[in-house]
Amino acid sequence: MKNHPVAATAGPPAAGIPGRQMDELGADEALHLLGTVELGRIVFTRHALPAVRPVNHVLDAGDIIVRVQDGSTLAALLSAEEGTAVVVAYEADDIDPGDHLGWSVVATGYATAVTEPGEIERYAHLLQPWAAGTASGAVRISPDLVTGFRLREGSASFGSGRAR
Repeated sequence: MKNHPVAATAGPPAAGIPGRQMDELGADEALHLLGTVELGRIVFTRHALPAVRPVNHVLDAGDIIVRVQDGSTLAALLSAEEGTAVVVAYEADDIDPGDHLGWSVVATGYATAVTEPGEIERYAHLLQPWAAGTASGAVRISPDLVTGFRLREGSASFGSGRAR
């Protein structure tokens, strides 16, 4: 599919919502926030292009654990690598579309298949698939880089306000 959008016509520069601030999060706070939601998006390479899949997750000792459906693209990628780690990114957020407040976190690191039977069984109880199909495997993402931001109310001049 090689559709290229037509360039937008020139207009006035875009301006953000008055009184909104975007603060960068530290890695510890970002990882903590990631643990407060159940759904995120895993980003991996498929045919040399980025692929994104929504998945539910759980945090376990700083690692992000997701279940993968049997026969899925991600399961096939990990089995093709035979124990080799695959570079991935994982994104989760909680941004209210009405008031435009919230946060977004991206964790970048290496994904490996979980192979220890006891861990697979434990994750099977912690993570119920959200879609029909068999999900007998699990993936461990060990984040090397965790970044995030928070959109909050605040004074443009003082940077204070309530955080979400």
